[in-house]
Amino acid sequence: MYDFMYHFPVLAIMVLFLGAFIASLVGRRNAVIRNAVVLIAMVTSLVLILSLVKPILLEGQTITYWLSNWEPVGDWAIGISLEVDALSLFFALIVVVAVFVSGVYSFFYMDRDDSLVNYYTLFSMLSGSVLGLVLSGDLFNMFVMIEIMTFTAVALTAFRNTYEGALEGAFKYLVVGSLGSTSVLIGIALIYSQMHTLNLAQLAAMLPGYDSPVTIIAFAFLFVGFGSKAFLFPFHPLAADAHAVAPASISLMISGVLTKCGVYGIIRLAYTVYQNVDVNVMNALKSVCNPMNANFVQYFITGVGVVTMFICVTMAFNQHNFKRLLAFHSISQVGYVITVIGLGSALGLSAGLFHAMNHTIFKGLLFLTAGAVQHATGSLDLDELGGLSKKMPGTCALFLIGAASISGLPPFNGFASKWMIYQAAFQKAGETGNFFFVVVCVAALITSVLTLASFIKVAQSVFFGQLNPKFAKTREVSLGMRIPMWILAILCVVTGLFPDKVQQWLLAPATSAAMNAAGYIDAAMGQGYAASFSIPSFQPQSIFLSGAWQPVMWLLLLVSVTLAVCIVALLGSDDKAPAISETNTDTPADPKYESFFSGEASVYSQVGGSDLFWGFKHNWRHYFSFMHNWHSGVVNDYTLYGAAAIAVALVLCVIFL
Repeated sequence: MYDFMYHFPVLAIMVLFLGAFIASLVGRRNAVIRNAVVLIAMVTSLVLILSLVKPILLEGQTITYWLSNWEPVGDWAIGISLEVDALSLFFALIVVVAVFVSGVYSFFYMDRDDSLVNYYTLFSMLSGSVLGLVLSGDLFNMFVMIEIMTFTAVALTAFRNTYEGALEGAFKYLVVGSLGSTSVLIGIALIYSQMHTLNLAQLAAMLPGYDSPVTIIAFAFLFVGFGSKAFLFPFHPLAADAHAVAPASISLMISGVLTKCGVYGIIRLAYTVYQNVDVNVMNALKSVCNPMNANFVQYFITGVGVVTMFICVTMAFNQHNFKRLLAFHSISQVGYVITVIGLGSALGLSAGLFHAMNHTIFKGLLFLTAGAVQHATGSLDLDELGGLSKKMPGTCALFLIGAASISGLPPFNGFASKWMIYQAAFQKAGETGNFFFVVVCVAALITSVLTLASFIKVAQSVFFGQLNPKFAKTREVSLGMRIPMWILAILCVVTGLFPDKVQQWLLAPATSAAMNAAGYIDAAMGQGYAASFSIPSFQPQSIFLSGAWQPVMWLLLLVSVTLAVCIVALLGSDDKAPAISETNTDTPADPKYESFFSGEASVYSQVGGSDLFWGFKHNWRHYFSFMHNWHSGVVNDYTLYGAAAIAVALVLCVIFL
């Protein structure tokens, strides 16, 4: 690696913050220069991060950059560091790609809004903060980035303050999000009171062998804090409230990027800092210390993930707002990620990382298609929309790609990562003989089926069915808005068709880096530092992907079925008599082919979001009634749920750890 490349991580962060500063100075006078500044900042950050792929992901190197050149003195880290290994870079790639796509989309999507200088200043600050978080090697610096991220996201949620519920959604995000940030800060304070350092590498060396109730309590606070940033249960209503009112470009950032910061924090916490989720590591440490109960940590993290993915997918059935429905599905997919991260296995972690990346791609695509619909029609009401495939065929095709991906249909990326998730859960059940992991696998399959059913509802409600006369003059959105969507759609297909390459180039290095705490420690503190604390080194494990996944065969099967359906539909179309006689346009066809309206005039009647699965919701009416009451929309209730989550996590960790 060239020496100057050691500066790339900090430069990638700084250029985004610098872009925010310059955009705020020139934006009010010249919109073109403002957009150019933001675009240059995004592209520069993207290029700097991409240039690190070869040395870090492919060659296995790690960059440790000490701010102000304050390197460790003796055995102590006295300065703030950026430490970029394969795991950090994996999440950094997710961030910079999402930022670029969202930013380009914004240039055209936000053209009808005012005060855009404020929007792009906040957008650039949000981008810099999330990138700074995943590249930081210091726990307190992560908290600083969390604070910038939270407050800029709140401001952007309320940006369209004339929208109904915008200020309310932002206020809820501010109050309950601050509860999560406070939880992180308390955990940091507790750790510092015991360890007298906040450097992640040094904490990773010291904490596994430090037997103290204080550090266990700190783990509970940190887990809940990072979980709140991923909008895990019971913080999930915040995501729905924020997504429904935020601009679609910001919905992409919240769903695709901010949630990944929470996921990254949990991975660093469980795999690197505490190393309390891998049973093999815990067994190796038992000879020198009394580490945490790894089995409980696995059940705890996996259980939170399962509850999150199931509750959120069922909540999506009751939504009438396009983006609010997508928000619940977004957190349901994050639940998948957390579920397999909790397994503590290389396959589970690899599957979680794969799905985290795919989630950013397909969920970003879906939010951008929802934004396109809103931009073209001015509505997100599933009971009002319909038939837009005739007016917006390009957006419809892009939506179907995203819907197929999130539903886990081959040959798209969601199928590839969900297949790995099922395999990881089933393998864990076989290795442990524990029925709990069988339930996890079944729950993941059921959630995937419900996701598919829900998106059938959305497709029917928005793009198919009868066109509302109100939207008769609707037109396709501009090319500038469609290009970012096509980028994400292409990624949905490519990463789905070639999961073996994704595994080789991205997932395997990131998984090895996450599980190799000793390597992370030595990269920052010097060779042999981890061994002095008896931290075992990790040997990369080969991950076997089940042979049932043959993407080319699935593609051929999908094409064959589609052709068969089209042929049957075309052959059957000749059996129906024309509405008007072909020989005499004034003579109606046989009346038995006419629609029956009970003597009433034909009017617009859409099968809306509340009708398509009425039978399912009726059978589950008691559950949905309870969930409706539980999701009250009252900020006091949501704050109470967050406080209860902290209390429950504390009690469980004290009892079992």
